Amino acid sequence: MERIRSKELLNKVVSAEEATDYIKDGMVIGVSGFTPSGYPKIVPLTLAEKVKRTGEKMKLTLYSGASLGPEVDGAWAEAGIINKRLPYQTNSTLRNEINAGNVEYLDMHLSHSTQYLNCGVLPKVDLAIVEALAITEDGDIIPTTAVGNTPAFIKSADKVIVEINTAKPMELEGMADIYINENPPYRKPIPINKTGDRVGKPYIECGLDKIVAIVKTDMKDKARPLTEPDEVSRKISDNILKFFRKEVKEGRLPENLLPLQSGVGSVANAVLYGLCESEFKGLTCYTEVVQDSMLDLLRCGKANIISTTAISPSPEGFERFLKEIDFFKDKIILRPEEISNNPEVARRLGVIAMNTALEVDIYGNVNSTHIMGSKMMNGIGGSGDFARNSYITIFTTASTAKRGAISSIVPMVSHVDHTEHDVMVLITEQGIADLRGLSPKERALEIINNCAHPDYKPMLLDYYNRANERGAKHTPHILEEALSWHSRFMDTGSMKITEEYMEA
Repeated sequence: MERIRSKELLNKVVSAEEATDYIKDGMVIGVSGFTPSGYPKIVPLTLAEKVKRTGEKMKLTLYSGASLGPEVDGAWAEAGIINKRLPYQTNSTLRNEINAGNVEYLDMHLSHSTQYLNCGVLPKVDLAIVEALAITEDGDIIPTTAVGNTPAFIKSADKVIVEINTAKPMELEGMADIYINENPPYRKPIPINKTGDRVGKPYIECGLDKIVAIVKTDMKDKARPLTEPDEVSRKISDNILKFFRKEVKEGRLPENLLPLQSGVGSVANAVLYGLCESEFKGLTCYTEVVQDSMLDLLRCGKANIISTTAISPSPEGFERFLKEIDFFKDKIILRPEEISNNPEVARRLGVIAMNTALEVDIYGNVNSTHIMGSKMMNGIGGSGDFARNSYITIFTTASTAKRGAISSIVPMVSHVDHTEHDVMVLITEQGIADLRGLSPKERALEIINNCAHPDYKPMLLDYYNRANERGAKHTPHILEEALSWHSRFMDTGSMKITEEYMEA
C-alpha cells in the first residue's frame, strides 16, 4: 500500500538536510513520540549534525508527548540546541544539561500539556516534526507506534515536516483512535465507557497545505532495554498479587480486577509479569505505555484489550511484536495522551494505578522526580494523572537504593509530587501498607512496620516516637531532623548513622 497517497505531496519529498532549512532559531518545535516510540529521527539528528558542523545559532523550545530517543533529546542537548523542554524526558545528556542549568525544563502532568497549548498558556507550535506510517489522500497523518501529543502539535503548528518511516509495518494502520477534546466551555464528556471503546478516527487531521516537507527513513526506534526481574521486583509483584487477592475476597474488586495502568521502567514492567502466572484473567489495561509484560498479558490470554498512547517494548520485545502484529492489531488501541491519561476516563472506568516512587515519607507523601530534593531525574510523567483519579492508587519502590545506603522510606521526602491524599497503597519488597482510611499517625506506623527495610526501621520508629512526644500530635515532625537523612547521605554517602558519623 502506498505510503504517500496524495500525488500533490510527491513533490514535497526532500532530503533530511533540505528539511532542516525550515527550522529556524527561536522556534517552538513540537515532535511526535511518547517514550522512545514513534518519534522523528533523521531530521532532528541531521539538524544537530548541521549545527555542530556550521556553528549556526540555534536555540529551540521543544515540546513532545513524553521522553524521546537519543536522536532528539540526546543529540539536541549535546549540540546545545534546546533552550526549553517539556513535559517529560529520560535522556542522560539532557538531564545533565537541565541539572547544570543550561536547559529550562517544565515538568508537567502529561494530560495537562495539550490543554496549556490549546488554551494559549504555552506559546503555539511554529513547526511540528512527526513520524508517520503514511499520509492519506487528504494529507492526514497515520501514526506509527505512538500518538502522544501529535494531534495537538499538528493543529497548533504553522508548518509540518513528516518523516515516513518504512521500518514500521503497514499492519499498524487502524490501531489509532484519534479523539480530540474541545476547549471549555465547549468540551463534551469523552464517550469511553469501556477500555475497548473506539470513539475517534484512525488518522490525525493535518491537511495538505500544512505539510512543507516529507522525508523518508527506515531508522528504528532506540528502545530502552529492560532488565530481567530481580528478587526485589518479584517480591513487589507477589505483594501486589497478594493485595489484589484480598481486595477480591473483600468484594472491593471483581475477579477480573479493573482496568490496569502501569508506569514505565524495569520495575514497573517486572511487576506485571506476576499477573501472567496468576489466576486473574479477563483483564484490561487503560494505560499510557505498553511494555513487554503487557504484551505478554495479551499473549498468554490473561488480558483481552489494551488502551494506550504508545507501544514501547524493549528492542527484543519490539522485534517479537512486529512478527506477531496481526495477533495484536485488534487488541491494542492507540489514543492521544490527553485521552489515554484523562482523569475523567480514569475515574469513570475505575482504573487501578501502579506507579513507581523514588522515595516515600512516613506519612505517605511521594517523591517520584527529584534526587536529594534538587536534581531532576526524569519527571512526573502520567503518574499524577492517574494517582489522583483512580479507584485504587498504588506506589511501588524497593525499600532501599544504592546497595542499602539510601532508605526509600524517609521521615520527610525531599520533594513532593504526590501528596498523602493521593497515595492509597504503598508496596515494597518488605510488604504492603494499605493507607486508606488512616490518619497520619496510623499511616506512619503502617508504612514503617510493613514497608521499611529492617536496617532503617528502628531509626524511623525512633524518629516517629520522638516527634510524637515533643510536638503537635496530628502529623508529628522534628523539623531540624526531617531532612537530616538526606544531608547525612550527601555528607557521608549513607543514610545510616555510624559511630564515625556520631563522633564527627
